[in-house]
Amino acid sequence: MANQFLEIPESFWSLFRSGNRQIYIDALLQVNEEYQYSNYYLSREICIQTLSDYFAKQKVTLEQEETEDDFDMLEPLSTRILNWLLRTGWLRKVEDYSAMTVNIVIPDYAAVFVDAFVHLAGEDEDETQVYIQNVYAILFAFKNDPRSNISLLKTALINTRRLNKTLQDMLHNMDKFFGSLLEQKVYGDLLKEHLDGYVEEIVRKKYHILKTSDNFYLYKTDIKRWLGEMRQNLPWLEQVRQRNKQLRGLDIQAEELVKQIDMIERGFDDIEHRIINMDREHTRYIRATVTRLNYLLNKEDNMKGLVIQLLNHLSETEGREEQDGEAERIGALMNLSQMAVLSEKSLYKRRRVKAGFTEGLEPEEEMKELTGEEILRLNKIKNRYSRRQIEEFILERMEGGRLEVTGDTIASEEDFEKLVLAYDGAARKDSPYQVREQEAEMIDNGSYRYPRLVFEKKRNGR
Repeated sequence: MANQFLEIPESFWSLFRSGNRQIYIDALLQVNEEYQYSNYYLSREICIQTLSDYFAKQKVTLEQEETEDDFDMLEPLSTRILNWLLRTGWLRKVEDYSAMTVNIVIPDYAAVFVDAFVHLAGEDEDETQVYIQNVYAILFAFKNDPRSNISLLKTALINTRRLNKTLQDMLHNMDKFFGSLLEQKVYGDLLKEHLDGYVEEIVRKKYHILKTSDNFYLYKTDIKRWLGEMRQNLPWLEQVRQRNKQLRGLDIQAEELVKQIDMIERGFDDIEHRIINMDREHTRYIRATVTRLNYLLNKEDNMKGLVIQLLNHLSETEGREEQDGEAERIGALMNLSQMAVLSEKSLYKRRRVKAGFTEGLEPEEEMKELTGEEILRLNKIKNRYSRRQIEEFILERMEGGRLEVTGDTIASEEDFEKLVLAYDGAARKDSPYQVREQEAEMIDNGSYRYPRLVFEKKRNGR
């Protein structure tokens, strides 16, 4: 790569300074795709046609470059782009005099950058899958092929290091999702960011490949077993050493082979550590997302949410005197009659029941564990409606302070969910109503089935 720097013309770097940078990169990606499809042999006409077909599907405005004159501006868009890429050295013309045609090729130094563009665009195969399969195949050949030599072992080590680097890059780039998490102010936007961003980019493309499909662990066991067998098989190591000396003239000591094997094994230990770190970051992100979603959903009805809004409002006020004045104004309007402690730790610990009281009692029936889908559904229903909406559903239907649930009471899924939540909320002390009767008779209105309940308004109810 160092020698190829001398081949790069100075105008080559102008792409990164150009206002048309993205247009030129898209054009190079299209030429590269057609380049591979046509067996790395493109005529000028095919290049122009490929670019014309691609840019005809989108609206593109190409700014004038410093090296372009008025005659260049009269050319079609695809021709202007191709001429500029040729002029700056990203593409090169090769004239075939026998066929009387001009072919377009991608120089070696430019191909390195085009491959990087393909990688950044996410169009290449996932590297984590390619590298682990490469290591597996190379070590299998090194162990079983009688023609193998130390170069195969060195190639396996290079691929192990590349896989480690890829995983480390993935780990370092996960923090950008925490930043976008705090930028979202609306529940729907945060959910969309989570599903379209994190789930799509990390879980399905990266984390899913490493964990769910077990690609790494599918090959890891065999690879580590082979490394242990090769390290302990001294006669086989001597055969490999003699083979290198005969075929390549290299006098490789057995200690050098063992050193290479140890480095590969340490690389696999590092891969496992990085996957553990990715697990930790993944858990942190999911926990933070759930907390943020719950806050955005309940911030108007939740005391913590209201306190956070108040603190945010004070932090936006500039100047110490203005902040003190705003704090005094808010303090005069606040209702401090209700005392609450904003802490996850309870101040009250339930006393243990004496053992004598439990003697003779039947063992409690073991609660059936809910599935993940059932838990998500219960949480979704609970957070969908505020407490005020649930209470109004009952109070508005009361006549004379009494509501008897009939077949006409429930007309939709929303009514049914509110009825369930209202029955659950009736057990609270501060509930404005109570359930006086619960008859054994069940009501079936054709769409829903529920017991015949009777709600009565409390005397001190709101």
